Amino acid sequence: MFVIGDYVIYRNNGVCEVGDTIYMGSGKEARRYYVLLPVKDKDGKIYTPVDNNNSTMRKIITKNNAISLIRKIPEIEPKQIEDEKQRETIYKEAIRTCDCRKLVSLIKTIYIRNNERHAKGMKSTVIDDRYFKKAENNLYSELSIAIGIEQSDMPSYITEVIDNLQ
Repeated sequence: MFVIGDYVIYRNNGVCEVGDTIYMGSGKEARRYYVLLPVKDKDGKIYTPVDNNNSTMRKIITKNNAISLIRKIPEIEPKQIEDEKQRETIYKEAIRTCDCRKLVSLIKTIYIRNNERHAKGMKSTVIDDRYFKKAENNLYSELSIAIGIEQSDMPSYITEVIDNLQ
């Protein structure tokens, strides 16, 4: 159970703050709902049942876990995608899980692929660009809330932490 003020990851909506809980419906049909306020959409509200066990919703990672994850980025392997027809499906699944390690792996996969394509004089694909941005946004938004720095500062923060490891 989450409490008002908790930051959570909700499906593909990224970081949301639990703004309230309300009852919707009447009598025996009444259900308690979380009112989620997406951090990236100040006017947005998402309603999800408190008792919905099928929902992808979890607390954001802790500051210590976020810093630990950043330190492990060099060790996280990119995804090996043998079948190009499965590429977008694999990307979607990584995004859908809302798992930070899988997002890092996806970012590394697309980054390497884009570098290889550019070295051959080719452009990155629309699918690669879309999922790269989505993965970065989802990862950076969670890490920035957990660590307490601006999302726009995450790339330089991550680079600094990794550089200090060497």
